[in-house]
Amino acid sequence: MSEGDVAFACAQAFVGTLARFGLTDACVSPGSRSTPIVLALARQPDVRVHMHLDERASAFFALGLAKASNRPVVVACTSGTAAANLLPAVVEASMARVPLIVLTADRPPELRGVGANQTIDQLELFGRYVRWFADAPLPIDGPHAATAWAGLAAETHARACSPGPVHVNLPYREPLIPNGEQVRLGSVMTTSGGTLVNEGALPVEEDVDGFVRTIRGERHGVLYLGGLRSHSPSVVELATRLGWPVIAEPTSGLRVPGTLAAGQFLLSNEGFSEAHVPDIVVQFGAAPTSRAALGLVGAAGRLVIVDPDDVVADPHRRAEYRLVVHADELAHAAAADLDERAVETWFAEWVEADARARLAVDDTIDGWQEPYEGRVARDLAASLPDGSTLVVGSSMPVRDLDAYMAPREGLGVLANRGASGIDGFVSTALGVAASGAPTTAYCGDLTLLHDVGSLLWSARRGHDAVFVVPNNDGGAIFSFLPHRALPELEELFTTPHGLDFAAICAAAGAGHARVERAAELVPAIEAARAAGGVHVVEVPIDREENVRRHAEVHAAVADGLRGP
Repeated sequence: MSEGDVAFACAQAFVGTLARFGLTDACVSPGSRSTPIVLALARQPDVRVHMHLDERASAFFALGLAKASNRPVVVACTSGTAAANLLPAVVEASMARVPLIVLTADRPPELRGVGANQTIDQLELFGRYVRWFADAPLPIDGPHAATAWAGLAAETHARACSPGPVHVNLPYREPLIPNGEQVRLGSVMTTSGGTLVNEGALPVEEDVDGFVRTIRGERHGVLYLGGLRSHSPSVVELATRLGWPVIAEPTSGLRVPGTLAAGQFLLSNEGFSEAHVPDIVVQFGAAPTSRAALGLVGAAGRLVIVDPDDVVADPHRRAEYRLVVHADELAHAAAADLDERAVETWFAEWVEADARARLAVDDTIDGWQEPYEGRVARDLAASLPDGSTLVVGSSMPVRDLDAYMAPREGLGVLANRGASGIDGFVSTALGVAASGAPTTAYCGDLTLLHDVGSLLWSARRGHDAVFVVPNNDGGAIFSFLPHRALPELEELFTTPHGLDFAAICAAAGAGHARVERAAELVPAIEAARAAGGVHVVEVPIDREENVRRHAEVHAAVADGLRGP
């Protein structure tokens, strides 16, 4: 029998076991050396295969699928630089704790290091960014081969559920195409049920007791909720027991009624923040996104971090201690040990200031007829139907959403905030849409352009997603940074592009709408969503005017906090 038949049979044993453990989706790209594994994925009836032209887009699409489903997704590719193109998504998956199974085809050992075409050193190619690496053996037949490949697949799946990316390198000899000959690999016991993706270790009694002792006597505390991968509603219940205000980033999944509606504006207001330095901050999840929130945790008397994904979310190295446990389980157990406090001055001052700040923000931005990025973020988040998923890009969009989104129920928010890059965003959002989640994406113009290849490849492939894109013709975030004073600001940093989004969408086969007035935004989004398919709702923004209006909003908040 041929090498191709043996390789395909071993790949089938490997993929079949992954499917029995619950694998439902795989992303692949064209290539020759990966033929055995790609055919096995395509011919496995329980696995959907998503074809992508380039490997970087494929990996980010798999990342989006895995984020939305919280289950491992395969990304498979051929050898050489194809494998190297997976690195950005692997980095994001590693830092955001996303279960990703990376399968790279490779030349056999005798062709490594001898100048063979399309051959690079793929052993431990992704370094420390993967949880686990295996250089698989060359496929062979025999009575125990099926057991060996099933065992490798079982360990691969379990390691990915840690969670995080894992890498299996698959060497294949030619010929790569099976002839259809029968191969005897032996048998393997059927495995089912799968391994659940780890959402943090359950807290033990010692964890709960120590945590309760730390927070029980504190009156002037704040609960800060950064990005969280799992739903943790008991955290808000804990804050109620403590009588502390809650500042929840949208990616925590807990920007809900009962949390502050203008928390980032309070933190960035010098007068309020200096007068309300907490004695303790308990941070759940990832490190804060905004500079003002980083200032809060840096200035607090004490900092305790509950870090279920072990992301080491302490850039200032100020944490008194860090608990690597399931956030909701810890909060639920701690709340049960605490008596609910009466409303005290500390909490009342935060709530009153929050109401004043929110009113000032809304009154100010509602008075502008032209689009403003903060209002785009607010109105988009408020308008999406319950059960929707909003995928938000890095740079300004995630910060604007954090500042302007009003608390609400029924909206999931995802972002690539592990490494906070803009690359692969379109692919990620389309991967989320492929999970079946009603998906809207919110990103800047450069973020869309950075991954425009994915839009061109995927817009006609049956996905439903609406991209809302404030187009300020460049990187607006640099206008808020010290770079603003540099004479090379335009040339090297904001990089205006002058590209026609309508023409790009026409080439891709995506719908396009251009919104010139603030009141037109929500109707345009609703029309795009109702039409189905991939749409871009472009919102032209004057960059300099956006900076001025940003300052006006903060000035209005300052006036509102001073009172009548």
